[in-house]
Amino acid sequence: MRGGRRLFPLLLLALLRGLCHGREPAPGAVTCGSVLKLLNTRHSVRLHSHEVKYGSGSGQQSVTGVEASDDANSYWRIRGKSDGSCQRGTPVKCGQAIRLTHVNTGKNLHTHHFPSPLSNNQEVSAFGDDGEGDDLDIWTVQCSGTYWEREDAVRFKHVGTEVFLSITGEQYGHPIRGQREVHGMPAANHHNYWKAMEGVFIKPSVDPAKHDEL
Repeated sequence: MRGGRRLFPLLLLALLRGLCHGREPAPGAVTCGSVLKLLNTRHSVRLHSHEVKYGSGSGQQSVTGVEASDDANSYWRIRGKSDGSCQRGTPVKCGQAIRLTHVNTGKNLHTHHFPSPLSNNQEVSAFGDDGEGDDLDIWTVQCSGTYWEREDAVRFKHVGTEVFLSITGEQYGHPIRGQREVHGMPAANHHNYWKAMEGVFIKPSVDPAKHDEL
C-alpha cells in the first residue's frame, strides 16, 4: 500500500508531462501553405508589394505598407526555408525559419545590406522568380508560445542580417504616394510587431486538404 502511494504521484507527473508534450496546436495556429495578409500593429498598414522597383539601392521590387485592407497585392504565402521543410497544413512553430512569397509576383520577402530610401534603415525588397530566390529570403517567426497563433502579434527576424521587419511611418511620394516604407531594424521594438489578418488558412489537420477560407 505504501509503495502504491509513492507510485501514484510519479504516475500523475508522467501523465501531466505527456499531456504537455503531446498537446495539439490550437485551431487558430498559422500553418504552412496558408495565404494571408500581415498587419503592422503599430502603424495599421498591411505588408504589400507590386511591380514597382526601387529607384535606388538594389533596384529590386519594392515592399511597402498600405492602409487598404482589400488590396490584392498584400497576400503572402507561408513556405519553408527549403522545399519540403514546411508541409502544407503544419502549424508554424515559434522560432521556425520560413519564407514569405508574394502571391501576385512570385517573389520572396528579402533584405540585404542596402540602405532603405527614406529612413536609411535596411532595405526590404521582393526577390526571386516563381518563389525561388536565395538564402537572404529566410526569416524566423518570433512569438511567445509554442506555435504562431493568428491572434498573436509576432516579429519576423531576418536570419542572414539579424534585422527585424519594421515600419516607422515614412511615406512615399509618386508613383506610390501614401504607401509606407518597410525596412529592417536591428532592435526589437513596437515598430516590428505583425498580426495575421485576412486570408486562406490551411487548418492544422491530419488531412491537409481541408482549409478554412476567411
